[in-house]
Amino acid sequence: MGICEQNKKYGNETDYMALLKFQESISSDPNQVLSSWNASNHFCDWHGITCSHKHQRVTELKLQGYGLRGTISPHVGNLSFLRNLSLLSNYFHGEIPTELGGLYRLQNLSLSDNALTGEIPINLTSCTQLRYLDLSMNKLIGIIPNEIPYLRKLEMLYLYTNNLTGYIPASMWNLSSLLVLSVSFNNLEGSIPEEIEHLKNLIFLAIPSNKFSGALPSSLYNMSSLEGISAAYNHLNATELPNNMFTTLFNLQQFGITGNQIAGSIPTSITNSSSLRLFDISDNYFVGKVPSLGNLKDLNWLNLAFNNLGSNSNSDLDFITSLENCSQLEILSLNDNKFGGILPNSIANLSTQLIHLYLGGNQLYGTIPANLGKYTDLIGLGLEFNHITGTIPASFGKFHKMQALVLVGNQLSGEIPSSLGNLSELVVLQLSENNLEGIIPPIFGKWKYLTILDISKNNLDGAIPLQIFSLSSLSKSLNLSHNSLNGSLPIEVGNLKNLDTLDISENHLCDEIPKTIGECTTLEYLYLQGNRFSGTMPPSLASLKNLMYLDLSRNNLSGSIPTGLQNISVLEYLNVSFNLLEGEVPIEGVFKKASAISMAGNNKLCGGIFELHLSPCPVKVDTQSKHRHLKFMVIIICVAVCVCLFLSSILTIYWRRKGNKTTSSTTPTIGQLPMVSYQNLHFATEGFSNINLIGSGSFGSVYKGRLESENKFVAVKVLNLQKKGAHKSFISECIALKNVRHRNLVKILTCCSSIDYKGKEFKALVFEYMSNGSLENWLHPSSESGDLPRTLDLDQRLNILCDVASGVHYLHHECEQPIIHCDLKPSNILLDEDMIVHVSDFGLARLVSTLNGFSKKLTSTTGIKGTIGYAPPEYGIGSEISTLGDVYSFGILVLEMLTGRRPTEEMFKDGLNLHSYVNAAYPNNLSEIVDSVLLPIQVQEMATSANEEISMEEAILKHPNQEKAILSLFEIGLACSVESPKERLNMMDVTRELNRIRNAFCSCE
Repeated sequence: MGICEQNKKYGNETDYMALLKFQESISSDPNQVLSSWNASNHFCDWHGITCSHKHQRVTELKLQGYGLRGTISPHVGNLSFLRNLSLLSNYFHGEIPTELGGLYRLQNLSLSDNALTGEIPINLTSCTQLRYLDLSMNKLIGIIPNEIPYLRKLEMLYLYTNNLTGYIPASMWNLSSLLVLSVSFNNLEGSIPEEIEHLKNLIFLAIPSNKFSGALPSSLYNMSSLEGISAAYNHLNATELPNNMFTTLFNLQQFGITGNQIAGSIPTSITNSSSLRLFDISDNYFVGKVPSLGNLKDLNWLNLAFNNLGSNSNSDLDFITSLENCSQLEILSLNDNKFGGILPNSIANLSTQLIHLYLGGNQLYGTIPANLGKYTDLIGLGLEFNHITGTIPASFGKFHKMQALVLVGNQLSGEIPSSLGNLSELVVLQLSENNLEGIIPPIFGKWKYLTILDISKNNLDGAIPLQIFSLSSLSKSLNLSHNSLNGSLPIEVGNLKNLDTLDISENHLCDEIPKTIGECTTLEYLYLQGNRFSGTMPPSLASLKNLMYLDLSRNNLSGSIPTGLQNISVLEYLNVSFNLLEGEVPIEGVFKKASAISMAGNNKLCGGIFELHLSPCPVKVDTQSKHRHLKFMVIIICVAVCVCLFLSSILTIYWRRKGNKTTSSTTPTIGQLPMVSYQNLHFATEGFSNINLIGSGSFGSVYKGRLESENKFVAVKVLNLQKKGAHKSFISECIALKNVRHRNLVKILTCCSSIDYKGKEFKALVFEYMSNGSLENWLHPSSESGDLPRTLDLDQRLNILCDVASGVHYLHHECEQPIIHCDLKPSNILLDEDMIVHVSDFGLARLVSTLNGFSKKLTSTTGIKGTIGYAPPEYGIGSEISTLGDVYSFGILVLEMLTGRRPTEEMFKDGLNLHSYVNAAYPNNLSEIVDSVLLPIQVQEMATSANEEISMEEAILKHPNQEKAILSLFEIGLACSVESPKERLNMMDVTRELNRIRNAFCSCE
């Protein structure tokens, strides 16, 4: 009798055919696990199949983690005796077959970690024997079915890491058998009701990374069965947690609410949860003292970071003494609070199992206890940005497992201890912004994994040790800048073949730049400015095909600029100013754009593009054919003049028509772009590398990237979701920009709300890339950040102000629902390639609601909205948010652009601000406060023609049109920034007046 006949006789033909259909739906079986699924074996002997002994019916189909690809065949629903279906950790796609709802005996269904799409089939709720349901880590959408209570025997429900929306159905709370509920990493919303107490047997509640709001229900605190509560990264809020909330939670082992908006003190009843292993309340608004935690003897993870705990007093860290009883403690994170006082010696009396200790971003002072070195298992130590003095203890050499040592931004002195050379596992070492002195010790022999070394901004001297260039692992950054290092840059620098950023600027290095620098082929940022390098620029620099930023300014370099630099296609910025360079400037590549290069202080350079205004290079002419060439040139010039006149007329007509079109219409509607994935953004920004970082703000960082789908550069704003208010900022910016269309407002291309590779929530916005940066960079260029030393003349500043006013006017008066920006300032004003303004950063923006035709008042409930100096004074006392607040910020912006002074400078104190400073000089003494670079060309021309120096006052008198324009602009700035909101102009009046000034000024010029 054949196997097939045995299957029919002894087995069940229905099961046999169902399995064959399942096999047919598999498109890829890389591990050949289905090789046994053939007619030579009874199907009960096939791999992954279990049958009942009596009836030879399939009771288990279990194929986990084999990399199978395909769809789940609906014929699986014919395996009517199936009790366990487990296909987790494969690559199944498509929808979950509704036919699975016919498996009435099914007790365990696990489809986790696949690529399944569609909604959760309601039919699954017909599997009334289900005890374990795991659909996590797929791409499911839609809501959780209301029919879920039909699964009366359900004990484990895992739906995490999908794209589910809506609310948890009220019927869910009737699943009295439920032990575990995990719905994290979805887009669920609403509040957790008091009815959760009906889940009498619930052990673990996991709802992090959703949009749940409101307070945690008080009934939750009476559920003594709970062992874990995880509600991180939601919108939960409460003025405080009940002080007795932990009284009955005797079995609680995990409590995590990081990334919410919960305030108040830490409940003292925490000591009743003596089984607690993880306590994470970071990134909230907790205040006050931390209670004694000594009763939590099993505590393993304590994270209180990013709150407002402490009061900058000596007793703030008294609770650390109680942690001596926590013998299992491995992670202690107290960073970014208001803890003050001396760094206590008790910090060295904690569990010897400690592997992470973070105290950075506080107000601690005193010295580092030497006996910290006893924590030989320590992996990460952060004491950054405190006021710690003394030396780095030599005992730190005992940290044999240390991977990240961060002591940035303190007042540490003395030498770098040679004992740090023993840290053979080190990946990151950051000692910058201290007072360290002496030489850099040659301690690098054991550092095989170091990727970041930053010892900048200290008082180090001597030569750079040759051993530092043997660190082949250095891939992210080597920063030795702002010290007093001397000697030459060794030829061994060429060994750093994997390095992204090399910064040795602002030292006393001399001699030639070694040609081996061209062997650092992965370099993207190279900072050599502010040294004493001499000789020529090595031609080998052209070999750095990944170089994006090169600064050689303020050295003694001579010779010509290597023409090969123009062949580096990704080079975006080149600064060779203030050297002794000579010869012709190339005109291709980065040299095409004047805003991307700086050549100042090199008087013998010639040629280049017209915008550089360099002298033409001398041309050698053959004397025998000089006459013939002259006749030929006359002909060419005549033809060129005719062509230029013709083209000028055509272009004039074109630009007039385009100008009319621009003023009468707004930016085209944003296309229906698909939501971009985290993977795409990760690739576009090279893993969100620091080399692509172009800015940072209150709620995140902005990276430059190249989006392959759009084939253009974009700006990717990544929200730092650990920052308070970042979620609100993301929502505000999306809502504000969703429907606005204006040439002077930043254009959002798409967004991303996803999970990163570490399983953490990720949110980002993608905007058009602005090649000319922010107005802040132009008004206040910073040498440390590498800003170009650029200036804006009066005409440019007037155009910028008109553009800003036009954009804000649109927000206030032309949107379907008016928008208040709330954070107008130079860093939020971006300039594109044509110097056209795009107002950005709507993270604090508010929509003005209207009820029965009247504006609904928006009160400031979280203190000052905006940035100090630009925010109107009424916001500081809790007054309503209004469009007149934006007008005030615009007025301050006008005054800043005219005076060149920030409103936050140290001179503005004791009642003096930028408005009163200007008002005191208006109108007769404005020449004393106007920006000295506002009229540089006119002053230079008049001084040259008269062969004598000429004052600013005389220059303005001889240019009455400019004087009138400046005077009128000061008037607008003062009228917009008066203290009383009622006395300020509105943006309609501002726009009208600015256009009048521009028309009068431009027509007269």
